[in-house]
Amino acid sequence: MQFVDEASIIVEAGKGGNGCLSFRREKYVPKGGPDGGDGGHGGSVYLVGDDALNTLIDFKYQRFYKAPNGQPGQGRQMSGRNGEDLYVKVPVGTTVIDEDTLEVIADVTEIGQVELVAQAGRRGLGNIHFKSSTNRAPRKTTSGTEGERRNLRFEMKVMADVGLLGVPNAGKSTLIRAVSAAKPKVANYPFTTLVPNLGVVKLGTHEHFVMADVPGLIEGASDGAGLGLRFLKHLTRTRLLLHVVDVAPFDESDPVESARAIAHELEQFSTTLAERPRWLVLNKLDLLPEDERQATVDDIVARLEWTGPVFRISAISSEGTQPLVQTAHRWLTEQRQLEAEDEAAFEHEREMRQRMEEEAVARAEARMSRKRKPAQEDDDDFDDDDYDVEVEYAP
Repeated sequence: MQFVDEASIIVEAGKGGNGCLSFRREKYVPKGGPDGGDGGHGGSVYLVGDDALNTLIDFKYQRFYKAPNGQPGQGRQMSGRNGEDLYVKVPVGTTVIDEDTLEVIADVTEIGQVELVAQAGRRGLGNIHFKSSTNRAPRKTTSGTEGERRNLRFEMKVMADVGLLGVPNAGKSTLIRAVSAAKPKVANYPFTTLVPNLGVVKLGTHEHFVMADVPGLIEGASDGAGLGLRFLKHLTRTRLLLHVVDVAPFDESDPVESARAIAHELEQFSTTLAERPRWLVLNKLDLLPEDERQATVDDIVARLEWTGPVFRISAISSEGTQPLVQTAHRWLTEQRQLEAEDEAAFEHEREMRQRMEEEAVARAEARMSRKRKPAQEDDDDFDDDDYDVEVEYAP
């Protein structure tokens, strides 16, 4: 499966039609006067959220979208036809950024949501508008204005309630397989997961939430190392973060240091995102002897100075996964109810998402500026492909 979560396109609205210069020419009607009609308005470009799309891959093959121009006016006071508006379907969860100004133009988060991204050109006026008592035969018209043209970058973020955070091979993919019908690839080597995976966790009739398995992060991810920067932005959609920690890593690394490194990268990427509720999920306890498990858990919690919720699980055997997802579901339900009843809570959530979007754009801008170094500066990692903002991942 191919997953494309970034794409660049050009959109151009239609030009307005020119006004017409015309005079009546009818038999037995001397000095008929001006009768030039107006041009038509150009078409605007809109984006529409569509749940049938789940990647931006279509924009890899078609990158230019132009709405029709308005038609020019005609004689006999006939106006030109308006250009039809162009509606471009995008996946729900797409953030639209102006590449020239790095301004966030729109955030498509709902099915059927319509956002204007390129304003149509206005129509030109025919000479009939310029007649007066002192100018009975005006030869003045106006031209239609140009439609707006923009270079846009799409960033698609997975729409999930709960995000799984952790180093490569911590067991995130195994956890999402254990609690949902999603079947991401799992293997005993880092970076098995190359694209975000979504799983719907069902707990009963009309009781479910969406969990996102985000590819593993490494130290330096917030600055572009590994796969991290491409996927950290997906966590900005989630309400709850589950920090999955491998208590018995095969490379014998320190789980506490790995957890601290991931927490640091999270804060470096977005301080607001780091404020999201985060629960500690200690995974792979089945690899430890039973008499050592409690001591290992206590040691990790103490060294991390962790005061939040802690869950002990073995994702591969589903041990402890049901209490985890049930607690997460109750918490999400309470949060939604609070936001529905309390306007202040709703506004706080909206402001947090806005701040996270701004921080994510600032991080992307800083990374892009580093790539655009003067030619004379040495950059061993620089190549022409660094200018690409579209990324495609294929397992």
